[in-house]
Parts: sequence; structure tokens; C-alpha cells
Amino acid sequence: MHANQHVLDRRKLLQLAGLGSTAWMTRVADVLAQEAESAPRGKPAKSIILLWLAGGPSQLETFDPHPGKDIAGGTKAIGTSVREVQLAAGFDQLAERMEHVSLVRSLVSKEGDHERGTYNLMTGYRPDPTVLHPSLGAIACHQLSDSGVEIPRHVSILNTPWPARGGYLGPQHDAFQIGDPRGPLPDVKARVLGKRLERRNENLNVVESAFARGRTRAASATRHVETVKAAQTMMTSEQLKAFDIEEEPADLKRRYGDSPFGRGCLVARRLIEQGVRCVQVTLRGWDSHANNHETHTELVAMLDPAFATLIDDLRDRELLEETVVLCGGEFGRTPKINGLGGRDHWPHNFSFALAGGGIRGGRIVGQTDPEGTEKVVEAQQVADLHATVLKALGIDYAKEIITPISRPLRLSDGEPIEKLLV
Repeated sequence: MHANQHVLDRRKLLQLAGLGSTAWMTRVADVLAQEAESAPRGKPAKSIILLWLAGGPSQLETFDPHPGKDIAGGTKAIGTSVREVQLAAGFDQLAERMEHVSLVRSLVSKEGDHERGTYNLMTGYRPDPTVLHPSLGAIACHQLSDSGVEIPRHVSILNTPWPARGGYLGPQHDAFQIGDPRGPLPDVKARVLGKRLERRNENLNVVESAFARGRTRAASATRHVETVKAAQTMMTSEQLKAFDIEEEPADLKRRYGDSPFGRGCLVARRLIEQGVRCVQVTLRGWDSHANNHETHTELVAMLDPAFATLIDDLRDRELLEETVVLCGGEFGRTPKINGLGGRDHWPHNFSFALAGGGIRGGRIVGQTDPEGTEKVVEAQQVADLHATVLKALGIDYAKEIITPISRPLRLSDGEPIEKLLV
């Protein structure tokens, strides 16, 4: 048993059992929760997996259902392994693992445009024409050691129009982008081999040396030499096998789901095993201005098994406590269903799921109005979500970085959601 987990001793269990035939079970759960509250914090997490739901998923058809209310539009809810916590119908597998997952149901944003909203959720900042902020994964790569990883430490699986960037931390922290893991990796095989490759490298060294002569600082700023060396190391690294799922058991691949997203989640686990700091896996198509319910039913059928199996797989390999898992999109959807049977953009209150390293499971943060207004209880800014993850990683979220234009900027302007942190 992990050092931070607590168990009731035999005497206490017998005392609680004396409360009655069923009441004692509730009391045991309450005592366990209280003991978990006082438990010392463990080691910081090491990595992030972001399940990115591009297009803006509806909170009502995912993590914040209001069954029986007009805003539900007929969407039903199901119970979970955590008392009084419900998910929208369709999340049967995730519901069974809810004790490992917490939900923030009160995220608020001022960005209702896809590109701006994506930037906001990726970086924790609203777009600013004077600066390009780094994404959460870029910060993790910048602030945490490389752990001897020879492949990219920031990976994006299934591309998006607005990929995660290194921002003012530098393009070396941009996400390495790949498509469906079933296909070949891009740009990892030399186009020529043997002596021809050696001659090309020798010629490149001549050009690099000539360029650097008399302009050492400018040459260093390009990071071209380091980039080429890193690329050459990666192209011959055994760690590239982490992108290949063919050696995985057929049953495990089936559980993740026979879809690009399911395969992406499996590769994410394999990459985390190698020491990769951040993997983003994208599931596109949530922009449900029409046929909202049908759209979400189809996408949830892919998300549910992949998310649930990822949690199981990380736990089985003792990686869950080292990995923060996030799931959500750039905003939510309107409580009102439009004339096309869809829901429109709604940044006023939406949901995100968190699990894994440094995050308490089975928690709910915030509450939205069942009547569908913009009112929200315990509102959380997007920056607060970022600060929470950074703290779980052991990173000083308030740390100031001096940007290339000598402007000091904090890694996050938010404050951690302490009730979520172990």
C-alpha cells in the first residue's frame, strides 16, 4: 500500500460497524475521506497527459449533467463509484473509476472563440499580441529535468489547428506532432544512408562553422546545431519504439478502442513510461451547433473506454501517481438547444476532469445553475486550473520568467485549487 494511503484499524472498523447494518458503510467512507485530508503530500507528479476535446464539448452531455431539467434536453445521467456524483449517460466505464477522477464544474472564461479559447486553455492566459505564452506542456519540459529522454519530451497526437507551443520559452519546447499512431512517424528516417549521409553531415558542419565565425551569439541563438544533434539522436534511438503499439497485447488495444484516439491514448502511456513530460491526445468534432446529442453520443463512445482504460493502465504500471491526466476542451455549450438541435459556444461555466499525480479523486469543485443561467458556485478561472497542475508537478506556479524582451511573466496568474491537491 502506498505510504500516503490510510486504512482503518480493526478496532475502529468494528466500532463503526456497530452503527447499524448500512449506516456504518457511509461512516467508513467519511472517516477515510477525513484521514485522506490529513495525509501528508507525496512526491510531485512527473508528467501530464492531456485528453484534448477540440471544438468545445457540452458539459451537460459529459461531466455536469442535470437530468430532468430543461437544460438537459433529455440527456440522462448515470451513477458512479463515488456517492452522489453523476456523469452523463454513456460514460459507463469512467463512472466505475470515478474514485480516481475529480471534476471542476465551474470553469469560467471570457473566450468564446475556438482559436482564442484554445490558446486560453493551453497556456492559462488570454491571447496577447505582445507575447506568445508557453503551453502547460512546454512549461513542464522547461522546468523539469530531461531524464535522459532522447525522443521529444512534448508530443501532440492527432493534430489540431492550434498546436501547443513553447512560446517565450523557445520553439524547442513546441509539441512534436504526429497523426494516427497506426501510421509511420514523420521525419525520423534519413533519406540517404551510409557514406552519403556522412558526407552530408560533414558538409553541414562546414556550413555551420562558417556561419558561426564572427557571429557566435547569433549562431547560438538559432539553436540549429543543438536541434540537428537532437534530431540525429532521436532518429537512432531505441525509445522511438514507444510510438509503436504493435507489441501491446491485443486485449489491451481492444479496451482502449479501435480508433485513432484510443490508439493515441495507448501511445501516451508508452511515452510517459519513457519519461516524456507531456502528451496531448486530441479528439476532434465536439463543435455541436447542430445535432448535439448525436454528436456527443458518438464521441463519448470513443472517449469513455480510452479514458477509463488509460487510468487502469497507468495504475497497473504504477504510473498514475506520477502522471496528471486532464480531459476537456476550450469551452462548454449553451444550456439552451438551438433550432438545429445543437448547442452553441458557452465559456461562462464549463467542466474539466482531472486524475492522477497529486490530484485527489472523487471530488467535485463548483456547481452550475440547473436553470441554465451564467451563475456559478465556486467559480474557477482557467489560470487556476493551470496553477493546480503546476503545483501537482512541484513547479512554482508563481515563478517569474524573464522573456526574450526582458519582460517578467509568471508561469501562471492563477491560484491552485487546494481541495484537489493531495
